[in-house]
Amino acid sequence: MKLDRESVCVQGGYTPGNGEPRQIPIVQSTTFKYATSEDMGKLFDLEAEGYFYSRLQNPTCDAVAAKICALEGGSAAMLTSSGQAANFYALFNIAACGDHVVCSSSIYGGTYNLFSVTMKRMGLECTFVEPDCSEEELNRAFRENTKAVFGETIANPALTVLDIEKFAKAAHAHGVPLIVDNTFATPINCRPFEWGADIVTHSTTKYMDGHGAAIGGCIVDSGKFDWTRYPEKFPGLCTPDESYHGVTYTQRFGLEGAFITKATAQLMRDFGSVQSPQSAFMLNLGLESLHVRMKRHCENAQAVAEFLQSHPKISWVSYCGLPGDKYYELAQKYLPGGSCGVVSFGVKGGRKAAETFMKHLKVAAIETHVADARTCCLHPASATHRQMNDAELAAAGVSPDLVRFSCGLESANDLIEDIRQALETI
Repeated sequence: MKLDRESVCVQGGYTPGNGEPRQIPIVQSTTFKYATSEDMGKLFDLEAEGYFYSRLQNPTCDAVAAKICALEGGSAAMLTSSGQAANFYALFNIAACGDHVVCSSSIYGGTYNLFSVTMKRMGLECTFVEPDCSEEELNRAFRENTKAVFGETIANPALTVLDIEKFAKAAHAHGVPLIVDNTFATPINCRPFEWGADIVTHSTTKYMDGHGAAIGGCIVDSGKFDWTRYPEKFPGLCTPDESYHGVTYTQRFGLEGAFITKATAQLMRDFGSVQSPQSAFMLNLGLESLHVRMKRHCENAQAVAEFLQSHPKISWVSYCGLPGDKYYELAQKYLPGGSCGVVSFGVKGGRKAAETFMKHLKVAAIETHVADARTCCLHPASATHRQMNDAELAAAGVSPDLVRFSCGLESANDLIEDIRQALETI
């Protein structure tokens, strides 16, 4: 029986047998016992399914990954220790030293830094393009050694809505996959695979967990990108992996399983950015109410955005649910049921006024966190994006006066009153 997304949130990924635990068991074990060396050898040769060391795979984590995979409509998924690890693995699984990536410039500051600084040191070059660029400008960014395209469904904190079909069309025309970070929208409000994306990533720390309890990430593969059409571009998937008994992932696991199996058997083996079973268990608790919470987050954000839009001390408001917003039409296409609970806006008076405003908030808390059950607020230019210079901030859509306001599940009236009284202090 095929379940709706709401039902998958509650029951997906794990089906208990007769007399088995109703909740996903926490398998808090580093290792697993086998009767013979031959039995374990089959696992190391990837000839049998099972578990031998939790740095690679764990039953609790796999059950939760299966739920997220079903929510996104993918073929395979894996959990990671953080959203940053998920984005790193998703890219490094197919691109390495000497390769090139095309990326939307409007992305989370930490991811921008990962691509432009850390992975550059590893020999991977990234070209950043405006998310609103023309198809011609986008196509000019590609090179012979381009291996992937990356973007965020809804950018953090600029709230740019990615034209997924445009980026997917360009990626596929050049024989590479489109990787989309779907953290802010979640699969409740957008499923990028339905618009041509090939791989989806998440910081599960955000809405999926939803309660500030556990850091984590996830990678989901659509299973639809044909790596075998471009064996020279993706030798890691299409030629024998001598570090893992000469297995050729596309031959052994097909298009549906090759990408995630390689990321697990090779990258997780070597880097070990594993999500703990305890964190996966808490993530699953959050997933069970994701479909209910996202609706409330969006309702609160819409009310807050409409209030801010008419306030004399606010210079601008960015929320794609507002008619007239730059991304309203794209949101109607990709996010017709709602976008997210985050509203970005500028306080008249710039950086100093924004800092004064935040000091006087009573319900909303100043945190680096976002997309939580509790409302939180941040000034990105002095926090998450402080490593960027003014030009890089502008390219990422982050101005010095920008305030990121993440609406939680409280009363919309209380959130609006909190903002009103804080603005009065400026």
